[in-house]
Amino acid sequence: SLDVARGKFSRPVVTMGNFDGVHKGHQVILAQVRSDADRLGVAAVALTFDPHPVAVLRPEAAPRLLMSLKDRLDGLASCGLDATVVQTFTDEFAATDADVFVSRFLVEVLDTQKMVVGHDVNFGRDRSGSIETLVGAGALHGFDVDVVSPVLVGGTVVHSNVVRDKVARGEVVEAAALLGRPHVVRGHVVRGAGRGTGLGFATANLMADTEAVPADGVYVTRAVVGGEHIDGVTSIGHTPTFDGDETAIEVHLFSDCGDLYGQEIAVEFFERVRDQQKFADADALVAQIKLDVETARKVLGRRP
Repeated sequence: SLDVARGKFSRPVVTMGNFDGVHKGHQVILAQVRSDADRLGVAAVALTFDPHPVAVLRPEAAPRLLMSLKDRLDGLASCGLDATVVQTFTDEFAATDADVFVSRFLVEVLDTQKMVVGHDVNFGRDRSGSIETLVGAGALHGFDVDVVSPVLVGGTVVHSNVVRDKVARGEVVEAAALLGRPHVVRGHVVRGAGRGTGLGFATANLMADTEAVPADGVYVTRAVVGGEHIDGVTSIGHTPTFDGDETAIEVHLFSDCGDLYGQEIAVEFFERVRDQQKFADADALVAQIKLDVETARKVLGRRP
């Protein structure tokens, strides 16, 4: 937290934001933070917030996050940051005036030499702090401010909300283009109905810890199980052929991993194969699953 961070840094280069997804837009900002910090011989630091501010201020509008806090911190570290300060976001913290936020936290606590921020940064009470506020405060307190322009991929401005929307629609190829890597759903394997084994296609039933789960459908995936990458197909949705009414995430792996019950696995989503559909009987379902597996093997065969 910011309380703990006091006195830990000497004139670092700092960025701030929620960084959900650590997408290509974030990556451009973080690369500049790292580069500037190297040039100045100081630490590269990010200030982020947990829980997501919208979840506190307008819970009914809280976004389904692309990453857990741990995955977000890992993503930030992988972009070369020396440290990330995680500030617990509360109603009390949200009430901090923008000028107080700068003087108390960016200047007194973090001892900021330079801020590198995205074009749409807001901070302080009622999001009243803007780029203009930050630049003015920098002139007053003696820190520089660099603003990174919007990052476009295929004409689309990269933003966490856009990525979330792509995932929610099942557009995982487009989401990966914005993220710079496949979207990942992490969770624990739980007991399922056992139908997959009976059909000859055993599945690991995933209880997702990641909030942003792709739309119902069948996907080409790769699971990380105990550090090993294993190809497969994943079905998300109800089990219409068996009149199921609960949403399930069923991961069929192309290699036998034994009993995965209770284990954490991470599933990377590469392509959407088809919608969920109801089949006349189990035999028709099995025939379709065989086609899905064949499609997935072709798609995965084209990947490095």
